[in-house]
Amino acid sequence: MARSKSARWRGAGSISAVFLTLTACGTGPEGVLAPIPANLVSPAASDVTMLVATSRKPSGDPATLFTGERSPALSLTDLTISIPPNRAPGTVEWPKKLPPDPRKDFAVVAAKNLSIPKAHKWLHSHNSNGRVLVFVHGFNNRYEDSVFRFAQFVHDSRAKVVPVLFTWPSRASVLGYNYDKESTNFSRTAFERTLKALADDRGVTDVTVMAHSMGTWLAMESLRQMALEDGRVSPKIRNVILASPDLDVDVFGRQWTELGPKKPKFTITVSRDDRALAVSRLIAGNVDRVGQADPSKEPYKSKLQAAGITVLDLTDVKTADRLNHSKFAESPEIVQLLGAQLASGQTLTDQRVGLGDELGLVVAGTVDTIGNAAASTVSAPIAAVEGNTNKPPPDDLETILKGDATTQ
Repeated sequence: MARSKSARWRGAGSISAVFLTLTACGTGPEGVLAPIPANLVSPAASDVTMLVATSRKPSGDPATLFTGERSPALSLTDLTISIPPNRAPGTVEWPKKLPPDPRKDFAVVAAKNLSIPKAHKWLHSHNSNGRVLVFVHGFNNRYEDSVFRFAQFVHDSRAKVVPVLFTWPSRASVLGYNYDKESTNFSRTAFERTLKALADDRGVTDVTVMAHSMGTWLAMESLRQMALEDGRVSPKIRNVILASPDLDVDVFGRQWTELGPKKPKFTITVSRDDRALAVSRLIAGNVDRVGQADPSKEPYKSKLQAAGITVLDLTDVKTADRLNHSKFAESPEIVQLLGAQLASGQTLTDQRVGLGDELGLVVAGTVDTIGNAAASTVSAPIAAVEGNTNKPPPDDLETILKGDATTQ
C-alpha cells in the first residue's frame, strides 16, 4: 500500500536527523598528521608503524597529507602513530588541541613519502614473519580517520602482522554517499595492484584483507577483478574479513561466484541492529545488506551451507557506537578474535576460536544475554544468496535511527 503524503514528508524531514546522527559520531580535529617534535614523544606510549597506500589527491599540507579528492596516481606513505597508555581498548583518543599530547592522545611521530622501490624495502625491513594485514576503511572517512582507526585495531589486536592501510577518496561527508561509492569504483584497479604487489613480494607468505562497511565493496570488486584477470585470487591472499559489509546480498552473491572455485577463507561480521546499514538499505531500495543478514533464518539459513564462510553475529555485542556499525573495532574481545586469529594466519571455525573458549563464551563475556546465532559461528556459502526477508524494514528514517525496529 502506498505511503501517505504526510508519511513521505516525515521520512524526508527526518533525513536531517540522519545526517545529524551520523555526524555526531564524527571524528577529531583537522591537521593532526604533522609529526610532533621529538621532545614531546612519550616513553610510556606504544607505536604502530604502517604503510599507507592511497588513491587520494595529495593536499600539499603535512598536517593533512591527503584530501578527499581522487588521484590517478597511487601514493605511498610510511607513518608511525603513537598510542597513549592507560586508554580503554577499542577507543581512539583524538587530541582536543594541537599539537597532540602523546601521554593521552593519538599522535603522529613520523611521516615519510615513499616511492614504490622504497615501499618494497620498507616491507622487507618490517616483515618478520611474512604476514600482512591490509585494511580498507568505510564511508565518511578522512585520511586521518582511517589511519587512527587502523592503528587502534592493530595495537589492540596485538596481531603479529605488517599493517598496510589502503585509503580511498572519501569526502568525509554524510551528504557524499554517492561520491564515496563512486570513489570505491574509481579505486578498484589501484587496490588490486596494491594486493598484487604484496602477493608478488618474495618476503610475503600470506595476506589478510580486512574491509569495513562501504570498503567491502572495494575489496570484493578488486578481488573479483583479480580473479577475472588472472583466473583466480592470489593464493597468498588467504583470509578476507568483511566487517559490517554494506553490500547488496544479490550483488555479493554474483561477486562471490565470479571469484572462482579457489577462494580465500571468508569471515563476515553481521549485526541486525546496525543503524547505518538500515539507512543504507533504505537508500538502496530496501534490498538486504549483507551486514544485517540473520544467518539463523530463511532464506539464508538453508542456502548458507557448505562453502566454509564464517559468519559472526555481533547483534548482542554492546559498544559505545550509537550506530552499532563499528563493533569489529570497538569490542575488545572481537578485536582480539579477528586480529590475533585471522591476521596471524589462523582461521576461525565453527568449533573453536583459539581464545580458550568457543565464540559464544567470548561474546557472552561482553553482554548479559546472547541468542543462538550470537553464540556460535555459522559456516555458510554465499553463492546462492538471493531474495529479501519476509518482513520489510521500516521505511521511516526516524524510526530506523531511534532503533525501534530491526530487520528480521
